[in-house]
Amino acid sequence: MHIPDGFINVPTSAGFGAMSAAWVWYSLRRVGEFLDDRRIPLAGLLAAFVFAAQMINFPVAAGTSGHLIGGVLAAVLAGPWMASLVLAVVLVVQGIFFADGGLSAIGLNVFNLGLVAVVGGYGVFLLARRVLPAGKPMVVIAAGIAAGVSVILAALSFTLQFAIGGEADVAVGTVAAAMVGVHSLIGAGEGLITAMVISAILSSRPDLVYGYTPAMEPTHG
Repeated sequence: MHIPDGFINVPTSAGFGAMSAAWVWYSLRRVGEFLDDRRIPLAGLLAAFVFAAQMINFPVAAGTSGHLIGGVLAAVLAGPWMASLVLAVVLVVQGIFFADGGLSAIGLNVFNLGLVAVVGGYGVFLLARRVLPAGKPMVVIAAGIAAGVSVILAALSFTLQFAIGGEADVAVGTVAAAMVGVHSLIGAGEGLITAMVISAILSSRPDLVYGYTPAMEPTHG
């Protein structure tokens, strides 16, 4: 999912980079509304976990590999604003120090993974949480569904960027079919891993899960 240098032209990269910078600035302003002594260490742990998870690739099909994005996982645990900042920091460090994603494409990658995957995925989580019955298991299922969908949303966002300023001589329809097909499989793995992590944390420290409150438990009597 990390876009290399030269794959998207400079004007498109610059435009999406500006939007990403504006989003990071807005997230910095919003995150202060709920930041406390518990969530500051959690943000650091999330950044370390997402960084490590994104460095581990798993085979998908036809020689293609994928990796965890972690956007919905971070959003459910720490809120969408903090999640966007976590993903932005991880992507910048990966691009500068590990050549994972091009330097000119950092804005594109932050837009896809730190904005579309996080905000779009968290929106799916909120919708699923409203539709599903109350209770911790349903929060886990909602997170898993949202995480899977977030990968496809990020893939579609890349397809849009390619349609606007792609440098390769490949039909947009071909790119869209390949991206959605492969990332549907990657999304299944993302959803499963996210659900497992959220389930484990809900079992031991539900107070650390931003997307859960005791009021979501079913009432009896």
